[in-house]
This record gives sequence, structure tokens and C-alpha cells, in this order.
Amino acid sequence: MNPRVVFDCVVFLQAAARPDGPAGACLRALDAGDLTLYISSEILLEVRDVLQRPKLRQRFPTLPPGNVDNILQNIQSKSLLIAFVPPVCSLPRDPKDEPYLNLAIAAQASYLVTRDRDLLDLMADTGFRQRFPDLQILEPPEFLRALKVAR
Repeated sequence: MNPRVVFDCVVFLQAAARPDGPAGACLRALDAGDLTLYISSEILLEVRDVLQRPKLRQRFPTLPPGNVDNILQNIQSKSLLIAFVPPVCSLPRDPKDEPYLNLAIAAQASYLVTRDRDLLDLMADTGFRQRFPDLQILEPPEFLRALKVAR
């Protein structure tokens, strides 16, 4: 059984901007069927917004509008959409990260893959770990190592 996974927006951005990097390898693992990725409408909207920002498109030539549509279609076609994500967990330190955290909880994900320090720091929070012992929050390289070990 494939691990259940949630990627945050930065993972999608890095995968699109640098397909050969660790975040790109995370999407290749999705393409290979090595994981089950969960998404929500809210997250798809944020990813679309971020990938279409003019400053980012100038900085990363791999992000022209056509590529963004292709990337999002690929993600949607290979992911499971959770239509309603209940607000189970709040993150006062950065409320913008709550959709990812709550999606991971709703999906009963084993992994939330991110580079966001606010989310990564939850792994050192004893209360959080006790409440959600099966959720690991990892950066892309650590996730790829864990995925390799799990296979």
C-alpha cells in the first residue's frame, strides 16, 4: 500500500521550477505510482496562484502559463481530492499553513512534505506528536529517503 502524502505549495513550486531537484523527484514518485497524493480545491487554487505570479515566471522560465496548466492537470489526474477538509488543527504561528496541515490530518496522511519551518517545527512539539503520532512532516530529501526505505 502506497503512503498517503500531502505536498505543500513550495514543493509544487520547486518541482515546477527545478524538475531535477528533490521536489521534482517527489512529483516523479507520484508519476511512478509510489505514493498517494491528496489535494484539496483550496490548495489547488493556491498552487495555481503561486505558479502564475509574474515575478516567479520571470525568475523561473519553466513556469510559462501553458506549463502551469499542464502541471496542475497532471497533479489533479494523479491525486485524490478531498472535497471538505475540516479545520481540526490551528497553527497560530502561520495560519496560511493550516490548509496543508488539516488536509494531511483529513487524509490520514503518513507524510506532509514541506520546506516551511512553521510546519517542520511541529515535529518537535510534544503535544502535536501525541495528538498526531502517525504524521511525519519532512523536507523533500528526507521524504524521498523515507519513501525509499518504505519500498
